[in-house]
Amino acid sequence: MQKWKCTICGYVYDPAEGDIGNGIAPGTPFEDLPDEWVCPQCGVGKDMFEQV
Repeated sequence: MQKWKCTICGYVYDPAEGDIGNGIAPGTPFEDLPDEWVCPQCGVGKDMFEQV
């Protein structure tokens, strides 16, 4: 699974780790994140992430 990086703050979403603090289980692909999910560090939406 590909990692995705926030273009604002540099946070990297790693699907293998998920986002436990926001209820996203490990193994959740970026494409399957809810539309309302935001960067846990700076709060921007998924549209501000790029694949790395």
